Amino acid sequence: MFIRRMLLALVLMAGCTLALQLALVLRIALMAWLDPQSTTFQRSEIWRLVVEKRQVAWSQRWAGYDDISVHLKRAVIAAEDAGFTEHSGADWDAMEQAWGRNQRAAARAARSAREPRLRGGSTITQQLAKNLLLSGERTVVRKGQELVLAWALELLLDKRRILEIYLNNVEWGEGLFGAQAAARHYFRTDASRLSPAQAARLAVMLPAPKRFERQPASGYLLARAATIQARMPAVVIP
Repeated sequence: MFIRRMLLALVLMAGCTLALQLALVLRIALMAWLDPQSTTFQRSEIWRLVVEKRQVAWSQRWAGYDDISVHLKRAVIAAEDAGFTEHSGADWDAMEQAWGRNQRAAARAARSAREPRLRGGSTITQQLAKNLLLSGERTVVRKGQELVLAWALELLLDKRRILEIYLNNVEWGEGLFGAQAAARHYFRTDASRLSPAQAARLAVMLPAPKRFERQPASGYLLARAATIQARMPAVVIP
């Protein structure tokens, strides 16, 4: 009797898991035509702002693919995912390199009793899958789900649509989401009118937007932006 109940529980869990995955895949399929109104990460940020600050200062406005500067598209690909137009959702070489860096960082942190600064090897597609549909927890299961959803994004949407959704939902500061809001906030211009230098600065902010929002003209940011800007002419965009 106990074994039968255990098997039934496992079957129910597997069924629920499969139903959840199918629901997420269906949501992705609908994004070929419908712009997502919000992401899981954005909703968690709204809740954090309500709890911590008792208010929600929010700026976001959708800009179509052709209304976003080609310079920003090139800059973001150069900074975040150089192989974006070539891979099918994951860059295994980048993930392996990130794993090696994180192992070394963890070892150094252990020797100095500090919190390690870990870096990811996620592609733009993986970042979109995580921010759109998943929680922020860092577990092997969540990473596996991220890879599955990234594959679904690549299968059901083309590269232009993936980049369009990403650029309209990625965080560029506290309560600041999307290329149009970032362009207005930092440069008082529209996303379509960003210069190469402005685009490179925005792209460099993406790994730590809240930190760089407080230091938008730091020496590191400007130097890194110059490097990204030099790479941009060679970047192929979808």
